Amino acid sequence: MNDFPTTNKKLIDWVKKSAELCKPDDIVWIDGSQEQQELLQKEAVERGEFIGLNKEKLPGCFLHRTAVDDVARTEHLTFICTKKKQDAGPTNNWMSPGAAYRKARAIFEGAMRGRTMYVIPFSMGPVGSTFSKIGVELTDSRYVVLNMLIMTRAGSAVLRQLDKGDDFTKCLHSRAELDINKRLILHFPEENIIWSVGSGYGGNALLGKKCLSLRIASFIARKEHWLAEHMLIMGVEKPNGRIQYIAAAFPSACGKTNLAMLVPPEGLRRKGYRIWTVGDDIAWMRVDTDGALWAINPEAGFFGVAPGTNSKTNPNMVETIRKNTIYTNVVLRPDKTVWWEGADGKPPAEGIDWQGRPWKPGMLDVRGNPVLGAHPNSRFTAPIVNCPSASFRLDQHHGVPISAIVFGGRRQHLAPLVYEAFDWEHGVFIGSTMASERTAAQVGTLGEVRRDPLAMLPFCGYNMSDYFRHWLAMGKKMPKAPRIFHVNWFRTNKEGKFLWPGFGENLRVLEWILDRCDNRMNAAESPIGYIPYCKDIDLTGLDISSETIQKLLEINKNDWLEELRGIKKFFAAFNKHLPEELWQQYKKLQERLDR
Repeated sequence: MNDFPTTNKKLIDWVKKSAELCKPDDIVWIDGSQEQQELLQKEAVERGEFIGLNKEKLPGCFLHRTAVDDVARTEHLTFICTKKKQDAGPTNNWMSPGAAYRKARAIFEGAMRGRTMYVIPFSMGPVGSTFSKIGVELTDSRYVVLNMLIMTRAGSAVLRQLDKGDDFTKCLHSRAELDINKRLILHFPEENIIWSVGSGYGGNALLGKKCLSLRIASFIARKEHWLAEHMLIMGVEKPNGRIQYIAAAFPSACGKTNLAMLVPPEGLRRKGYRIWTVGDDIAWMRVDTDGALWAINPEAGFFGVAPGTNSKTNPNMVETIRKNTIYTNVVLRPDKTVWWEGADGKPPAEGIDWQGRPWKPGMLDVRGNPVLGAHPNSRFTAPIVNCPSASFRLDQHHGVPISAIVFGGRRQHLAPLVYEAFDWEHGVFIGSTMASERTAAQVGTLGEVRRDPLAMLPFCGYNMSDYFRHWLAMGKKMPKAPRIFHVNWFRTNKEGKFLWPGFGENLRVLEWILDRCDNRMNAAESPIGYIPYCKDIDLTGLDISSETIQKLLEINKNDWLEELRGIKKFFAAFNKHLPEELWQQYKKLQERLDR
């Protein structure tokens, strides 16, 4: 209990202080070794926390079930704790640091009695890279430890880095009683501290992910003049062998992970195109000495949504999760393999559902609604190195150069298939007004427009007005700023059917985007930005009419004037704090539409 495999006094003192508060029976330091990982897996199975899966069909894989009311990020219990409420802004829940510590300390008091406190030193990004940040998570959950070993670079190499005196984010987590009434996810950006208690779900408990890599990192990034973003990073290798990299932000249900590991359609594959996956969720980006924007994926794994993942939507992910994967809240088949709604093949004739109950397809609840076998937010955690399209530059300390930034949303009629911002400032306006319409699978009014600026609404760790201001300032620091684009794969016809096939065919749009970045393609100027000429999108091998392409690129003035009213209402929520540049962009768009 008193052995400390580090000389970092700040870390030792914090671990001791946290142990005094939580009162664990033992303290175990995570060294990142395979032996320790296998021991923890064995213990998790013996304690009923994990179920070992079929060793032949799913080697190294396990199933975990969460508490029934602990299945997703608990946003209403997630707080930004700054001294001034204004520093958290209107889009975050705020609590004063003093009140937050008092409330959480009462729950943490003795919460680890009878349990082990695990100390997880982890690096977001390659260990030792100037891009990277170190955190240490204290937790009483083996599930958290085993997920963090997949999602981050964790263990002794990080401790050796900390022995050099590097600073770190203090991350304290306990399942406590898994009581939703005693659940808090607290961020103290001014102190570089995260406290999470009362939840075992990944997004609330894997503190290196959204908590550190976005909420805390976005706060740090503003101070240090870089960007921490909810973005995928993908490389597009052209027929000449040149690889260009794209960072892209999408709200949920818009296919971000599918795009990150896209399989090129046959026509483009024959031309020599190939996709390299750098990351599917988070991008940290810095301006380098060459004046360009460079990016790393701070994570080492995928924490993906299972339902809907299959060989059509994402064949590379299907391959990725065949080994060394932790599945959460999916169906257990009799042969100890797993299934979920939207998976390949027919549903199993019987199985055990995500709550541990016997389940069969076609079961109805007391209201006559279908009983799902897997939870709609069921997950898998898998190492990125499993992915067939994983980039060879994952561990390069320098990252990859970003040629284009792409924003997107799910809009049935408004946004065309693709358009380009006039300049960086206009691009920030496009990102700040990003929106999607609710689908039938989401809670709320069907078709309701939900604003999600840069896909960061739940993840910005400070006032979003200042976040917009930071983006505007970053553009002035870059002599070679990436071009900014907007895409919409979800435009429909009068019958409600999608006009664009999506999935791998989206590479045809990315090809145009990168040609624009290389000044190899002209475009038509429109009120909202630069639009492709129909002939400039390569449709080789795709059965789609010229009329459909024209419809995909059409701009309806009345729809956009209605959109302006929604943007004005959204901007008004920021009061006078919103950067004037965004209001100016709003007025310019209005003027162009009026012309």
